[in-house]
Amino acid sequence: MIDGLRKLWRAKKPARDENDRIQGHSSPRRAHNLFEAAAVYVAASAEDDQDEMDEAAGWVSPEALSFGVSELACRAVIALARERDESPRDVARSLLGLPAA
Repeated sequence: MIDGLRKLWRAKKPARDENDRIQGHSSPRRAHNLFEAAAVYVAASAEDDQDEMDEAAGWVSPEALSFGVSELACRAVIALARERDESPRDVARSLLGLPAA
């Protein structure tokens, strides 16, 4: 009888495996999009947090991460250019420490 109750109770619980868990947490893994991965990757890079960079890099393919980082860079340069009332080219060169063109 106890075995019957165990089987019934286990049948009601959804099966989970270790791939559905995030680093020991019991919540199911949530899918990350490439922009979220890029944002976390770049912020971790700015903070020199290699563990966080590695984690974000694992969320999407290397090609998708590259695209996301590129898109983030473009948006950041455009936002800074508007804020500074300068051209995106001048802002990008300034950020990289290059002389004005």
